[in-house]
Amino acid sequence: MSGSRMTRLVFWVVTGVLAGCSRRADLVPPSQPEIKAVPATPIAEKKTDLGVQTWNPEWNRIVEQALPPEMLSARAGRDVRPFCPRFNAMSDGNRRAFWAYFFQALAGAEAGLVPTADVRHTDVQVPVKDTVTKRMVRSEGLLQLTYMDARRYGCDFDWDKDKLLLERDPTKTILQPMNNLTCGVKILDNQLIAQRKPLLSQSGYWSTLRPGGPSYRVFAKQMTNVPAVCRQAPSLGESKTAIAYAKPATEATRDQATGLK
Repeated sequence: MSGSRMTRLVFWVVTGVLAGCSRRADLVPPSQPEIKAVPATPIAEKKTDLGVQTWNPEWNRIVEQALPPEMLSARAGRDVRPFCPRFNAMSDGNRRAFWAYFFQALAGAEAGLVPTADVRHTDVQVPVKDTVTKRMVRSEGLLQLTYMDARRYGCDFDWDKDKLLLERDPTKTILQPMNNLTCGVKILDNQLIAQRKPLLSQSGYWSTLRPGGPSYRVFAKQMTNVPAVCRQAPSLGESKTAIAYAKPATEATRDQATGLK
């Protein structure tokens, strides 16, 4: 065989091998986020003991998959430190589990974990109308959101469809856990990252995250079962910086940070 023919043969063999590798790579499914077990909040445990339908574990997955990279960053770690001092020393999977627990606690404080819960705001001193429905504002779903949030945060709520349904019809777009929880992640991301406001802020979206009030105390009580990794002793393999950051706060410091004293 001549040198030129040998060269062409090698070229086509290599090309075929690379093409085959490329096709096999196309068949490999994209990597999924690491999923960790998420504890139950006190209200979820109580409902389970009473035989009442409670938090669906699939809702944890909705939250974990909706989280943007910024909410898994060290910047977010500073905000959640009162509840999860080891956040920055944890794996992404454990950080996602913390946020899943956080939104479970928020849903417990806001709606008692009931997906169809709703509250109409009828305070005559604050006559706020929903700019989408043109009606008095009504907070709905697990995180007590409004149709205005569809415009503000790009949430998947369809008032034109929902207005034809009964008030607490679980098929309403705003009441579907997927839409409601995903919207909640967008709202909190906007607060923490875009607006650079702290997690616990008097001007935050949810009154349950405004320290000092009775609704905040309800939320803080639901945060007592955070994943154990949030507070456990750091491993020997962690850097000195991570260990210093992860050092648990004293009880007095933690109570002060969470507004319990």
